[in-house]
Amino acid sequence: MPPAAASPSPEILAAFEGAKGFMPADEGLALYAAALAAGRLGLPLLEVGTYCGRSTVLLADAARRCGVTAVTVDHHRGSEEQQPGWEYHDPETVDPELGVMDTLPAFRRTLRRAGLEDHVVALVGRSPQAAALWRAPLGLVFVDGGHTDEHAGADYEGWAPHVAEGGLLVIHDVFPDPVDEFTGQAPYRVYLRALASGAFTEVSVTGSLRVLRRTGAGDLTRG
Repeated sequence: MPPAAASPSPEILAAFEGAKGFMPADEGLALYAAALAAGRLGLPLLEVGTYCGRSTVLLADAARRCGVTAVTVDHHRGSEEQQPGWEYHDPETVDPELGVMDTLPAFRRTLRRAGLEDHVVALVGRSPQAAALWRAPLGLVFVDGGHTDEHAGADYEGWAPHVAEGGLLVIHDVFPDPVDEFTGQAPYRVYLRALASGAFTEVSVTGSLRVLRRTGAGDLTRG
């Protein structure tokens, strides 16, 4: 069982805030609380979409406190909006030799600085391929990968079935307003699919972060 306090230490919070990434602090704290709650199941906590490890710091520390493992899945070549010419592109994440994005070195530095390397298993590859190989139940699945219907939908279809009864499905960048078509409508549609499936019920809303609990078998093909 984790300690009663559902807040990270000042050192972990500083590591989170110092890492490259886009998650605001209030959503990070909500993710941390969800990870601690899910960790009580004694199962791994999995994140789809790692980038440079900002949210991984929180998942890994929660996993450490609960005596479980955090797993991350990312090809580390960046999602659509992080490519050159797009709003969220960061030139520091480009491999100078190959000229393509590579966030893996930054991710590893983030974990090293936070002292969390031993609590994370990083799967480097495409989410659907990793999901097709996965066989174990998960206490938490955090969907924070690509923002197209193809990628967000594949993340949901590949990983949501592995959430154990009583476990949590956390979805980031859920924006119901159609003006956010590129950045948040696909995660929003995934969120609606999860609710429509009958397998998940909503636990909390913090900014663009939705926390859902697996409460039944449901029909994950609906929606």
